[in-house]
Amino acid sequence: MARRQAAPGAQDEREGSKKIGVLRALWPFMKPYSLLILGALAALVLTAGVSLTLPLAVRRVVDNFRFSEAALLNHYFLAALGIAALLAVGTGLRYTLVTRLGERVVADIRKAVFDRVIGMSPAFFENILTGEVLSRITTDTTLIQSVLGSSASIALRNLLIFMGGLVLMLLTSAKLTLLVLLIVPAVVVPIMTLGRRLRVISRENQDWIAASSGNAGEALAAVQTVQAFTHEAISRRQFDELTETAFDSSQRRIRTRAYLTVIVIFLVFSGVVGVLWIGANDVRAGTMTEGTLVQFVIYAVLVAGSVAALSEIWSELQRAAGATERLVELLEAKDSVQDPDAPRPLPQPVKGQIEFDGVTFRYPARPDAVALGDVSLTVAPGETVAFVGPSGAGKTTIIQLLQRYYDPNEGEVRLDGVALNRMQRDVFRQSIALVPQSPVIFAASARENIRFGRPDATDAEIEAAAKAAAAHDFIAALPEGYDSFLGERGVMLSGGQKQRIAIARAILRDAPVLLLDEATSALDAESERLVQAAVDELSQGRTTLVVAHRLATVKKADRIVVMDGGRIVAIGTHDQLVAQGGLYARLARLQFTDGMAAE
Repeated sequence: MARRQAAPGAQDEREGSKKIGVLRALWPFMKPYSLLILGALAALVLTAGVSLTLPLAVRRVVDNFRFSEAALLNHYFLAALGIAALLAVGTGLRYTLVTRLGERVVADIRKAVFDRVIGMSPAFFENILTGEVLSRITTDTTLIQSVLGSSASIALRNLLIFMGGLVLMLLTSAKLTLLVLLIVPAVVVPIMTLGRRLRVISRENQDWIAASSGNAGEALAAVQTVQAFTHEAISRRQFDELTETAFDSSQRRIRTRAYLTVIVIFLVFSGVVGVLWIGANDVRAGTMTEGTLVQFVIYAVLVAGSVAALSEIWSELQRAAGATERLVELLEAKDSVQDPDAPRPLPQPVKGQIEFDGVTFRYPARPDAVALGDVSLTVAPGETVAFVGPSGAGKTTIIQLLQRYYDPNEGEVRLDGVALNRMQRDVFRQSIALVPQSPVIFAASARENIRFGRPDATDAEIEAAAKAAAAHDFIAALPEGYDSFLGERGVMLSGGQKQRIAIARAILRDAPVLLLDEATSALDAESERLVQAAVDELSQGRTTLVVAHRLATVKKADRIVVMDGGRIVAIGTHDQLVAQGGLYARLARLQFTDGMAAE
């Protein structure tokens, strides 16, 4: 798997072991369309066979041109016309079937890769840019589509013409055929030598294209931050450098392919000219008829053309092999978080009891830093527990482990007495509603963004959730109300409005466990008061975990867990913790006025 900052050169060590055979990985996607493949092969054999019969007709015409009756000559020409018509129909049929096969298989590959990637844990995305994943789904599959929808059938057709033409050449003139075969080693050597180099360059070229796409995707996803820090020139320079590197790599690929094509075509057609010269002398000597020479020359041209085409298509197959290899890496990527083979059910109805039992955790990207150290905590059903502490204390890690984005290095996280790693992730996650610190707004309407929390919700339920989250008024004021398009990443909304949309989404989900990760951090005082009231109401009868820096939002929590350095340093109510002194009391003094602290 390509690392986030790895240059394509890092792939070199595996280039030697990967060959064109990697294309076999496409067979599972092609197998369901066996009838389509058989039809395409039948059309392919038909067109190749018809192509090989044309020289026979031409020989008959040439040899009898001066001696046959007009009616017989007309029959020869009509037969040639019929063969041409059959060739045209067969070619059209082959194109239709093969193109459809390519489109269908590539669509299935794209779906399979997306299905695989969308379920990967966050640890996977620590090591690869999403832009690179998108490049593989688009650019790499386009290469495969080109091969399956065109190059593969052309290669097979030319292979049949090459083999059939070679046999018919031998039957036409063994002497001239043996002379032609002397050219073959001179053609094969550059194909093998330059072809191997072309595969390496093609893979490197695709890696640089993916790196360029990843860089652009990252910059565009944070375009406002880029502009706010006047980073446009640097971002342009970085993208330009990657793009130019990709271009330079493509130029090396093009030059190598051009050298290969020039060498092969020159050698092949030079040999044909030489053989034609010898055959012309045989005709003059009377040892060969004109028709036989013409027939042999046509077969020689067909064979030479097929060899030239195969040399070009070989480079396409090399590129497709590299693209297939990259897609297979995604399809076979191992996720650090796996569903069990025999999952246990979540007890029904869900009560919402949460247990952290001796949990120690380190993020995969930072294995030396302890994010949580021997954390043990039980949250009773319906209890509201707040987590406070300085940045990096481990508060958000608690939320991530509870959703099983990661597995603890030690200990267990349990929901209603069942360890999360013994259940299917999509089963227990259905019982959890989340309001993240950075709300995610999709490029859809306000209604669809809220409905994301529960796809089967009615419009009335959506509006009720929006009202509870203090989002109804500003949504109603949008040009098309709830049907207003919110733009990519909610670009039309303020930070507070995005947060209220996310809260409405969680309210609509109506799950027994509610996770609030800085849920009111982007709200103004009035909206915070309204949303806090809605959250307090929503928390009734639900297990609620609240992560907050602003202590005013957690004063009413049943318990407050104070964290520092990945460990729990104190637990209690607001008043108890203030009375105890320590970290919480110090944070309270910093955030509250004297009057509020007295309360």
